[in-house]
This record gives sequence, C-alpha cells and structure tokens, in this order.
Amino acid sequence: KLERKCSIIKYHLSSVAPLKQCNVEKKEVELILVKDQNGVQYTSSTIIPTPGHRAGPPGSEDERETWGKKIDFLLSVIGFAVDLANVWRFPYLCYKNGGGAFLIPYILFLVIAGMPLFYMELALGQYNREGAATVWKICPVFKGVGYTVIIIALYVGFYYNVIIAWSLYYLFSSMTSELPWLRCGNSWNSPNCTDPKTINGSVLGNGTSYAKYKITPAAEYYERGVLHLHQSKGIQDLGLPRWELTLCLVVVVFILYFSLWKGVKSSGKVVYITATMPYVVLFVLLIRGITLPGSMEGIKAYLHIDFKRLNNLEVWIDAATQIFYSLGAGFGVLIAFASYNKFDNNCYRDALLTSTVNCVTSFFSGFAIFSVLGYMAYKHGVRIEDVATEGAGLVFIIYPEAISTLPGSTFWAIVFFIMLLTLGIDSSMGGMEAVITGLTDDFKILKRNRKLFTFATAFGTFLVALLCITNVSIKFHNLCMFISFPLSFTLLYLFVGGNIILICHFSVDRFSEDIERMMGFKPGLYWRLCWKFVSPAFLLFVVIASTLTSSGLKYDEYVFPNWSNLVGWGVAMSSMLFVPFYAMYKFFSLPGTFKERIAYCITPEHEHHLVAQGNVRQFTLKHWLAI
Repeated sequence: KLERKCSIIKYHLSSVAPLKQCNVEKKEVELILVKDQNGVQYTSSTIIPTPGHRAGPPGSEDERETWGKKIDFLLSVIGFAVDLANVWRFPYLCYKNGGGAFLIPYILFLVIAGMPLFYMELALGQYNREGAATVWKICPVFKGVGYTVIIIALYVGFYYNVIIAWSLYYLFSSMTSELPWLRCGNSWNSPNCTDPKTINGSVLGNGTSYAKYKITPAAEYYERGVLHLHQSKGIQDLGLPRWELTLCLVVVVFILYFSLWKGVKSSGKVVYITATMPYVVLFVLLIRGITLPGSMEGIKAYLHIDFKRLNNLEVWIDAATQIFYSLGAGFGVLIAFASYNKFDNNCYRDALLTSTVNCVTSFFSGFAIFSVLGYMAYKHGVRIEDVATEGAGLVFIIYPEAISTLPGSTFWAIVFFIMLLTLGIDSSMGGMEAVITGLTDDFKILKRNRKLFTFATAFGTFLVALLCITNVSIKFHNLCMFISFPLSFTLLYLFVGGNIILICHFSVDRFSEDIERMMGFKPGLYWRLCWKFVSPAFLLFVVIASTLTSSGLKYDEYVFPNWSNLVGWGVAMSSMLFVPFYAMYKFFSLPGTFKERIAYCITPEHEHHLVAQGNVRQFTLKHWLAI
C-alpha cells in the first residue's frame, strides 16, 4: 500500500507588475503536494474563490465566448424581439380591439406572463451557459424539447428570410425618380388598374374596404409585379423561382452569414445598426406623418377607448398571443443569447428593460402608422377603418402608396424599406443563432467548424426559401404560409409543455438558488408565484383559446385545399417527433432498474451520483410543492 502524506499550502498571488500589465485577477490558490512511498512527488492545484466571487454551475469551467460589451447583448435581444410584427400587427390589433382599452389586457399579460417568461429564459441560458438543446441537462429525458425548438427556429427562418428579401426588392425598386407603384400603365398592371385619385367613398360603395381594393397601382405592383399572383393556378402549381427575388434572397443570406460567422463578436457589432436604425426611422416617419392632413384623425382612431370591447374574448386572446409571440419566448433565442453573458450579469434588470422596450416600441410605432393611415383616409374621403389593415398589406401596399404621394417620395420610400430590412435582419439573426448555438454546444465538431456550419445553415435556409419565391407564390407564399401557420401552434404547445416541465420538475426554489448564485439575490415571491402557477396557466389559456378560434387557411378569396393544410401540419408536427423519440432513446440507453432509469432521466446530470445513493428529490412531495 502506498503511504501518502499531504500538506496544504495556501497563498495569494502577489500583485507584481507583470500581473498588472496582463490584467490577471488575483485568486487564492490551493496547492496539494502528494508524496508517495518511493519518493516521487505529484502536485495538483485548485482555485479557491475569493470573497464576493460567484462560481458558475457544475461543468461551466470551460472557456466560453462572451459578448464584447454589455450593450451588444442588450441590442441583440431588443433587435430580435422588436421585429416586423411590432410595426405591422400591434398597431392594427390595438385599433380594432378598443384602442387604449386594449392596453389593459396587453399590459396585464406582459406583467404576469411576458416578463416572467422572458426573465426565466435569460436566467436559464446565463446560468447553464448552454444552447436550447444542451440546457436540458437539467432534465435529460426532455432534451428532445430543445431539438424541437431548434428545428422550429430553422423552419421559421425559411419564410422570414423571404419577407426580408421582399423588403430588399422594394428598397432597390425605390431608387428611381418616380416610384413604380405610383401610376398604372406598367407591364404588370391589369386593364382594370385604377388611378387612386379617382377612388373615394362613393366609388368603393357600401361594405368595401379600400385596403382590400386590389386594382390600385400599389396593390397590383405587390401582387402582380413582385409576387406574380395573377399567374397562379393554385397551391399545386409551384413554378420556378423568380430571378429578381432570388438575387435579393442571396443578398439577405450573405448578410446573415457574415453577421454570424464569428459568433457574438461579429453579430454583437451588426446590431449597433440593425437594432437602432428602426427607432431613428420611426421617429422620422412620425414627425413627417403628423404634418400630413388627416393625421390627427388617424391618431385619435388609434387611441380611442372602447371599454365594451373588453367583454369580447377575442380581445384577450389577441393580447395574450401578441405578448407571447412579440417577446420571442420559446424560440431558444433568448437562451442562446444569454448563454454568452458573464456568469454574474444582472439578467433580471436586462429582462425588465428589454421586454419593456419591446412593448413600448410596439405602442410608439402605432403613431407613425396611424398618422399616415389618417392621411390616406383624408385623401380618399373614407373612414379610418377602410384603410386600416395589418401584415404585408400594410407595409407593402397601403404605406408605400401613401409615401408615393409625398414630395420627395423616393427618399421616404428608401428610409421606410431600410427600416423593414433592419427589423427583419436582426430577428432572423436571432433565429439562426439559436440554431447554431444549440447544435454547436451539443456537437463539438460543429463548434470547431463554426464558420462552415454557419454557412451550411444559411445555405440550407436559402434552398428551402426558394420554394417561397416562385412565380405563382401565394401569401407567405405557398408552402411557407401553410407550414408557418401550424408551426406557431406547435411552438405554443411545446413552450407550454416545456415551461411546465421545467418549473414543476426542476422546482422554483432550486431555480431561485441558481439565480442567487449568479446575481447574489433570490427572485422575489412575485416572480416565483408567476413561474409556478400564473405563467403556466397563461400559456394554457393561450393554447386553448388559439385552438378553439383557429380556422382553415385562406388568402383573400383563395381557400387552401385540405391536403395543403395536412401537409403544413405534417411538417410542423415533424419537429415534435424529437420529443418522444429522444425520451425513449434516453430511457432505454440508461442502466439499472425501471425506477433507476426514471430517476436518471429526470435528475439533472450533475446530480446523477445522488441517484446511485438512492437520494432522488424528484420522488418527494416536498420537491413538487416548493416555491
């Protein structure tokens, strides 16, 4: 037997000049000298945390890239959360759901669900320093949830990049002395194309909305000049990709690649432009908008208060879904971004700040939108409701038409579409980063070849997106629309399940202890109650309400055939297969009895030694009831 004698020597590294120059932090070091019988000595050392130092979680000792500056992270999160929906969806939802009254359920859901979920994802990513897949080491059997989130983020990128390509196409088309959607008589116009100056309330007739009037130059440019909908025979006829949109898509993919190829060191600098530019443009558009005749009527319509609308369940559903999708929870993006934070970063303050900025931006954008809609209503002698719309119809038809009538229309068009381009770019960057971080953290070979993998991801999204820019595309378009629609439900179902699993399994008290290790204080009782009860109930409400109110897909008068709905749901549900398949794989690959396998499956990986000792806290009632 070896006879060992150990002596422990503790000392502090002195602050000598070379250490100061290298900016080396002083740490207490424990040296253990081990002497065996034959006189050969071995030495080992461990770093002992100095007072005030907060150590990372088990397994976090590996070097991980971090944001260059704190502002890089904040702008990245804001840029991802503030997307096209803040401009083309929220203002219209607010207007149609009671104006100022809509802010009541909207702010309520923000406080009781939006902010807690936002905070939870940031804390989860920052503490574990892992992407959406490997973060599930806290409950290994549900790692398939992480893979599903990654796949959904990838699917969404397929059609979201197409919308950015449309914006880029419009931007290039705006660089002319006269905007191409100003007049009829172009090659893409139909014989029925009507000069907007001749369209007023008497021409439209009862029950006809100007926003749905499809024979204006702006509407025909979008549907016939850009998308070529007039060549469509239906969903079954895809045709070939249009070369103009293909080139725009290539440019978008290159922008995304060179923004992400070096990780957060490169993307953190790109957002200085993409995250701030929309605010500059919105402010400029608002100043110009309020100088137009009729703008005040538009703003009054936007802010009018109708408390009776709150009796309608649809208003509450719209507020809940807008909060959920607008903040971007559930895509794995917040987890990925936060994983590059320093371990002791105050993610609580970040969550409050960024989620508030996102919602304030939505409200502020409504003034820039409705000031122009008021001008459009005044110009055509119609009501605000006749020109108010949402989605692509707002940003590619109504708003461009209004801009085309202004002095210096080329300048205003370029500014507007630059805003749309930047709104889309940083949101798409977030989705791709979730995919890249999630998979590179799981597969080290991908991390070693990040640049190549980033290129492969960007190129893959480009190939699939080609299906969405065919000569006969419809809405998001063809495959993209009826795949993306059920994807939103899949994401919602997944996030509800994942949230309940995370909070109920991992327990709020343990999660709070992890946050205390990072920031030095535990979350308050309010946050713990929201995580344990309120947020899961909110998500369950959104799922049930969205399911009950969902209907078949259609684009104007075109109704998608049943088989296309089945294909869409099939593609969306394909991402969900990772959940049961990985759970079965994990269960059968573990050793031990049935009970031991269950214990290993639901116990965090760094606590697996407790399973061998028979100490499984997940099998106790105290664990499930703890707050």
